[in-house]
Amino acid sequence: MENLIATSPGLFPLPDWAKSELSSLKGHQKSDLITGDEPEEIERIYTEARSEAITEQQNAGLDRVVEAQVRWDDMLAHPLTLNDAVETGGIVRYYDNNNFYRDPQISDELSHSGDVAAELTAATELIKETPLQTVMPGPYTLAQLSSNRFYENDKELLSATASYLAREVAEFPDHETLYLLEPSLVSTPPNDEIAPFVSQKLSEVSAASGGDVVIHTYFGALNEKTYAYLMDATVDALGFDIVAGDRDKTLYNVTEYGVTQNVALGVADGQNTLVESPETLYERAEWFCSQVPATEFNDVYISTNTEPFYLPVNKHRQKLAALATATTISGEVEV
Repeated sequence: MENLIATSPGLFPLPDWAKSELSSLKGHQKSDLITGDEPEEIERIYTEARSEAITEQQNAGLDRVVEAQVRWDDMLAHPLTLNDAVETGGIVRYYDNNNFYRDPQISDELSHSGDVAAELTAATELIKETPLQTVMPGPYTLAQLSSNRFYENDKELLSATASYLAREVAEFPDHETLYLLEPSLVSTPPNDEIAPFVSQKLSEVSAASGGDVVIHTYFGALNEKTYAYLMDATVDALGFDIVAGDRDKTLYNVTEYGVTQNVALGVADGQNTLVESPETLYERAEWFCSQVPATEFNDVYISTNTEPFYLPVNKHRQKLAALATATTISGEVEV
């Protein structure tokens, strides 16, 4: 099969020892969550957790290593919750699950942060030979997760989040790939006015990266109109949730409107503790590629379909190892 690349969409679960130590140092209330100016003792815990996450990826044999985003209390909203132009409001449900994040209320023009770039720079000091993969929310998802109290309309908000992300990405250290996570394109598709604009803004963020850029979508399949417009984005790969029950809808979009020369496939369940065998993960990737016979993909990234922070650390590590092993399987399989 095509060149399989084992990787992750980031946002790793915190190890139990880190949860315990952080609980005693900073608590669990909204006011206790990450602010960007944590005391040295808290930063030490995050630094050790980051080092552990990088080591476990390297030990598993992943082809790309992520920083793991262990500091991200607010999941995908993190880059906004630390921005000077944003005030954090009440707790908001994170999509349709039992996780929550602080409502990022944009009250001024989005300013430069540099927080994620600093995290990645710290990670590069720990990564030796394995290429670095960076992860950020896409501009549409970041806009959807925020409350707009400054920009005139949704289009201006989307333009602002894209410009902000592009500035942040431009400061990233050298990286092989950039994953832009866009689950909101699935959960709350853009309306007719915004949909044609999304690909332009994704292209703007993509242009700021020196690596290959993947737009990774999950929580199901994109609707037809959103997918058609997404194909206009200047990126290296589109990412699809192959675990979701409506994967046939994804295949319809791909065969009807085309697909990028590289693809990213969410083949392991990032929300289920059942650890799939490497053979199963390979079969899922092979199934997708075999259904698009007119396209010979160059690179096929395989990962969990969603961020894996839902998982216990031991199960997550087993899934990483299974993904890495899946890339070593060769030959045709029955699907």
